[in-house]
Amino acid sequence: MRTPVVVITGTDPEPMATLAVGLQWDLPRAVVVRHHIDAERGVLERVVSDRTGVVEREEIDLEHACVSCALREDVVPTLRRIASDGRWDSVLAHLPVGAEPDQLCAVVAGDTTLARHLRIHAVVVAADGPRVVEDLLGDALLRERGLHTSEDDDRGVGEVLSAMVEQADCVVAPDADGIGLALLAALARPGTPVLDDSGDLDAVRLVGEPRHDHTQVLEWTRPDRRGPLPDLPPAAHGLAWRVDLVSGRPFHPDRLLEDIEVLGAGRHRSRGCFWLPTRPELMGEWEGSGGQLGIGAPRRWHRSYPVTRVVLVGVGQAPGHVHAGFERLLVTEDELRSRGAAWEVAEDGLEPWLGPVRRVA
Repeated sequence: MRTPVVVITGTDPEPMATLAVGLQWDLPRAVVVRHHIDAERGVLERVVSDRTGVVEREEIDLEHACVSCALREDVVPTLRRIASDGRWDSVLAHLPVGAEPDQLCAVVAGDTTLARHLRIHAVVVAADGPRVVEDLLGDALLRERGLHTSEDDDRGVGEVLSAMVEQADCVVAPDADGIGLALLAALARPGTPVLDDSGDLDAVRLVGEPRHDHTQVLEWTRPDRRGPLPDLPPAAHGLAWRVDLVSGRPFHPDRLLEDIEVLGAGRHRSRGCFWLPTRPELMGEWEGSGGQLGIGAPRRWHRSYPVTRVVLVGVGQAPGHVHAGFERLLVTEDELRSRGAAWEVAEDGLEPWLGPVRRVA
């Protein structure tokens, strides 16, 4: 029999700890496995506790302090060991603050041996309710709050928290106002509960009925998702907005470099994909929040044809300039007719982010 695992994640230690304690109180036969990365010391701390108190506490020296190393060296092995122990009915996996849950979920979904012992029932994001809009759309860095997970972790709080919400099966933001709840609902997968009171979370049902579907999460979060987006949930109407910018044409590399801020800057979450005529075989990934933007091209297109699509989510009044700005960044129809969809160039200026151009012959 597989032990149900509820994954607790977030970018603020206090609401994460509060959620873990509340769930443990409602689940007397649950065990909490808490990991914390001390990036300065290069140490991973593990604390295992149940209703009787602390069961074990250990510090593990990491060769390289980062989430991937922590998962590989201790988080996954510990979850497997705890799930196989037989003393507890469920496991509450309190991930390191700032650790996105997708890596753990991917490992569990792809490892048949591991899957015989445990199953991810739900990923729950715990957020600071009164501060959630600023956390999602502001420009603070994890490092500035002492929450970085490695020496070279320069991620923004908004980038990380937005990705967590998009991967979540449930979001808890105690005391969040209507605007904060609307923004969370606009970012989350359709049907994902967004709660402003952790007391409304049914812990028994959480471990009793598997809610997490890794395939559905991948489909929602993939940068090259196709098809129309679902309507905004009722909780977001009039408070949050979503703009879907789509074209079959590529971005012009020169104009993208010159005017990328037209879409990347501002208090909104932006995510999607793009392609360039200078490297048409590669899918460019676009991910930003609060004016901080990251782009990359880690793999080739998996779909039958490339597309340029950036989805923006924010609160208040949707910016009126983004449609025209998106159109300016695209290669025009005349440029496509004169030069084609594949341009043979030695460089396109985007090498620092996308790597060298592969010569098109």
